[in-house]
Amino acid sequence: MRQADLRADCERCLGLCCVATVLSRSADFAIDKPAGVACPHLRADSRCDIHPRLRQRGFPGCVVYDCFGAGQMIVQTTFNQQDWRQTPEIAEQMFGAFRVMRQLHELLWYLVEALNLVRAARGSLGEELHAALDDTEQLTLGDPQTLLTLDVPTHRQKVNALLIRASDLVRRDAHAPRLDYRGRDLVGKNLRGADLRCANLRGASLLGANLTHANLTRADLTGADLRGADLSDARLDKALFLTQSQLESARGNKATRLPASLTRPMHWG
Repeated sequence: MRQADLRADCERCLGLCCVATVLSRSADFAIDKPAGVACPHLRADSRCDIHPRLRQRGFPGCVVYDCFGAGQMIVQTTFNQQDWRQTPEIAEQMFGAFRVMRQLHELLWYLVEALNLVRAARGSLGEELHAALDDTEQLTLGDPQTLLTLDVPTHRQKVNALLIRASDLVRRDAHAPRLDYRGRDLVGKNLRGADLRCANLRGASLLGANLTHANLTRADLTGADLRGADLSDARLDKALFLTQSQLESARGNKATRLPASLTRPMHWG
């Protein structure tokens, strides 16, 4: 499996993220919407009628949302191309299965990333990551009822332990500071030009932080909140576990160095 296989293909979905997810009125969403209720901007053809203007209309949270390909998996494979609109009796089950599938696909993305990072490493970690990838793939092939009864938190805990080991292995560099900011509140922090090589930023809140010219080589960014963070001129090309949705939530410029697997957000200019 490649990370390219875990990208959303909205043409093969049915707007599941616009229905299954909860929206809470905030800086990310202009409205409140419970799970299972279609967003008022979802058209009958499963497209968004304000998609080109989501940020301007108060929906930046929709821009950064990533299902990691779970939507098309649910529609095309799990439900064999059934449409929740035409078959309303499957709707609730489909939306619930989508929420589970999205979590599994996110884990698959991180596992593929970890395998790419430790490919040259010796020992059992590579084998354990491959096994976890296979196990997670098998879970995604379950029928709707099986998906709804999965103990995803327990599975995530096992996978996360492997991801941490992979991160520690890759960040083992005596010539880098390896700062530990795991889970830290760094909201609005001025980190301009900071040497963050091999830093542990897992789950850190970097909301609105100034990371211009910062060096994030081998920094672990798993789950880091980069909303509104300024990444202009920052070095992210070798950052660990950086996702497209994190980039979409941040700010940057043409000089920001990115991994080859990710795309420069259009709003960066």
